[in-house]
Amino acid sequence: MHVQNPAAAFEKGRRHLMRCDPRLGAHIKKVGRLRPSFTPRDPFHALVRAVLSQQLSTKAADTIEGRVVALVGGRDGLSASSLLAVDPDALRAAGVSRPKISYLRDLATRVVEGRLDLHGLTHQSDDAVIAAITEIKGFGRWSAEMFLMFCLHRPDVFPVGDLGIVKGVQQLTGMKRRPKPRTMERAAMEWKPYRSIASWYLWRLLE
Repeated sequence: MHVQNPAAAFEKGRRHLMRCDPRLGAHIKKVGRLRPSFTPRDPFHALVRAVLSQQLSTKAADTIEGRVVALVGGRDGLSASSLLAVDPDALRAAGVSRPKISYLRDLATRVVEGRLDLHGLTHQSDDAVIAAITEIKGFGRWSAEMFLMFCLHRPDVFPVGDLGIVKGVQQLTGMKRRPKPRTMERAAMEWKPYRSIASWYLWRLLE
């Protein structure tokens, strides 16, 4: 399931979406040459970031992430074992809430004990990745879907629980009310197998 060249997959998906959906295609033309970042991301760091960003603005999450990274000696020092070695009181002083501290420690413990093989997820199906991630304390389906999209660069993920995607579908289709998940799934059928790329453009629609 590893995506060898996410940039090439994105470009192929962009062309597919422009052909199959004139409304989305018009929006894609407006976005122009803007592309997401395809810089490889460490899976453990990506999940730490997912925890820290829950219910926070990007700016606030960036600040707290910087403090947490400093506690382990920098980005290169961030690992499951180094995070477990940090005193919970130090994490609390860095701005991490007590529930999130428990989420981070459960994540790190699973990795250290070998119950969660993050690098092995690269070769698992989307459903298997979601099942593995949602077993971690504090991680729901949305977090798993973001991991699939932005860390593993899977091309056909469609997060119907994401408010931005809900609003994007509503705006694109001209619906008066916010669509329900089943309605969104039907609307996205023609975007397969590139619904992750469609989602990225839907987020841009709201900017």
